[in-house]
Amino acid sequence: MQQISSVNNKTIKDLAKLNKKKYREDTGMYIIEGFHLIEEALQAGRKFQYLLGTDEALNKVEEYGVDLSSKSVILINKAITRHLSSTKNSQEIFMVLKIDQPKEFPFNYGKWVLLDNLADPGNVGTIIRTADAAGFDGVVLSPESVDLYNPKTQRAMQGSQFHIELIKQDLASVITTLKSYDIPVYASMLDKSAKELPDFEKVPQLGLVIGNEAHGVSDFIAKLSDEKLYIPIKGQAESLNAAVAAGIMIYHFA
Repeated sequence: MQQISSVNNKTIKDLAKLNKKKYREDTGMYIIEGFHLIEEALQAGRKFQYLLGTDEALNKVEEYGVDLSSKSVILINKAITRHLSSTKNSQEIFMVLKIDQPKEFPFNYGKWVLLDNLADPGNVGTIIRTADAAGFDGVVLSPESVDLYNPKTQRAMQGSQFHIELIKQDLASVITTLKSYDIPVYASMLDKSAKELPDFEKVPQLGLVIGNEAHGVSDFIAKLSDEKLYIPIKGQAESLNAAVAAGIMIYHFA
């Protein structure tokens, strides 16, 4: 085990930068925080670059089979945990992992959520967590969608990033691939040609497109889709939150 006691240490300075997208992309690494996420990573067999925590916090993760004598384990103080943390109430435990996101859509039969330019990290993380809970195979994010390794997205996913496929890729190519295997693609949107969600039967495979929070599914992606669907609003609310709407649709097809 290493021990670092200064926030001015070069390793600590470099790791603190991983809370910013540019440095995650430059280094190919990202940081997660908290016992639950770290437990999920360990249970999924993910190998870490570094595990950092206070003495008390590191003792808690030892029960997960972590070798605390490893050079990859770093004992830090509370001042450093505050420096590294992206939350107000840190659990004083951090893990640095390699970004292992596939660069191409690894086609497999099943059920996929396709996110078209979603901008809110909480929404994206919640949708991924819901897709995981409902037994979907994966989530594909368009290149313009929020960064998967944003700390807020990581917290909202609650470890689901270690359970299902997550890919960033051009949605048009993914939709073309799905349709070439006769897998239907449904786009969620308010449109005159859209059908109500209850009119759709469950299918063994599908691609379900969820659009941007403000602008919905782009016209180009909508045209590529086989059908358009919407959730009927029974009260006076104008619309549903993107993650809530996605959850309703995901479980309809689960």
